Amino acid sequence: MIGSAALFALMVVAIRFASHHMHAFEVAFLRNLFGLLFALPLLLRGGLALLKTDKLPLYFVRCSIGIVSMLCGFWAIAHLPLAQAVAISYSTPIFITIGAVLVLHEVVRLRRWTAVFIGFVGVLIIVRPGSPDFTSGSLVALCAALASAAVAISIKILSRTEPANAIVIYTTLIWVPLSFVPALFVWVWPTPMGWFWGGMAGLLGTAAHLLWTRALRAAEASALTPLSFVQLPIVAALAWWLFDETLDTLTLTGAAVIFLSTAYIAHREARIARRRSTPVVPPT
Repeated sequence: MIGSAALFALMVVAIRFASHHMHAFEVAFLRNLFGLLFALPLLLRGGLALLKTDKLPLYFVRCSIGIVSMLCGFWAIAHLPLAQAVAISYSTPIFITIGAVLVLHEVVRLRRWTAVFIGFVGVLIIVRPGSPDFTSGSLVALCAALASAAVAISIKILSRTEPANAIVIYTTLIWVPLSFVPALFVWVWPTPMGWFWGGMAGLLGTAAHLLWTRALRAAEASALTPLSFVQLPIVAALAWWLFDETLDTLTLTGAAVIFLSTAYIAHREARIARRRSTPVVPPT
């Protein structure tokens, strides 16, 4: 999950560069088109048997929700400060935790609830609702976060029976035509640099998606998702370096709070995992 978060952070930068050359909806289409090209080796290695499934309706539901999340998220990346856009996306764990309990019937302990809540407080410190920085664009980013939570829940359900590579292949196959429709309404022929950054977004997004899918298959969604907070300081540092977006004190404070909550969750889950894996020695 940490590796996935780092790759998603780099994808965010590629999307911002691509949005300098075209509309965010067109960037989303190019990300999916190139993502499919980079995912095709998975199909060549696994063969057509990889596409065998009885969960096609769920794939379409997952991809439809994912497109909504992607279009809203790409628009937010193109129009909001990068750190703010990513920070708002971290309201996702709140929705995922609720969904994991209601849909997946996962057991979420009080300490994890508390740590996730504290992480969200860190996000609020960065976003500063009620201030001039909290614009209507922030609501678009919030919609992306809500849809992203639904996507995470659907992937967790799919991963119970579907191989991780199959989820990635089906997602990219369905996303390409779904994202082409809104792109048509804003289409301009990409410049060479537009093609390059669109391709980089596809490569980084596919690699991040592969790691994310495997993470969700390996452990509980509500435990893993807070680890994606690692993306925020990476994006904030790159935004300062590449786009001269200032890192203010409140942003750094919020990032620190998020890091502390993430570290605590990882520590708690590691201790619980060690207890589960320790064999019980019967009395002699």
